[in-house]
Amino acid sequence: MATTLATPTPVTASSPARRLLGYFLLGTWFGVVLTKSQVVSWFRIQEMFRFQSFYMYGVLGSAVLVAGISIALLRRFRVKTLDGAEIVIPPKVMGRGYRYWVGGTIFGIGWAFTGACPGPLFALIGAGVGVMIVTVFAALAGTWLYGYLRPRLPH
Repeated sequence: MATTLATPTPVTASSPARRLLGYFLLGTWFGVVLTKSQVVSWFRIQEMFRFQSFYMYGVLGSAVLVAGISIALLRRFRVKTLDGAEIVIPPKVMGRGYRYWVGGTIFGIGWAFTGACPGPLFALIGAGVGVMIVTVFAALAGTWLYGYLRPRLPH
């Protein structure tokens, strides 16, 4: 009986494994930046919610400013994706805005209770704050619940 060994697929510059590695490294770098800048610090977040420090408001405000400028540049220069498709950001349908107020309130309450927004949860776990695993599971449960209730919600 002859055994055939599979030849490994080479990792090329365009292979999915190479792209995933790039995303992993970028995410790791971003997590280090969040941790070193104390943006993931429970104490910094509590200072913000108690209006004791401007630090987090400054970080969030600068992020909004950078995002606004970035979107304006994307639109002005008609930037394309790596696949060549034009990046188009569809206009927001505000309606009465209830979904934004309700969703923002739920998000803010969860942020205040846990001391962490969903973005840096994995950075916190990587920094050794193991209790944030509970928060990850709660975020996943909330996401699942929204997905389940979405057809019944007024959009």
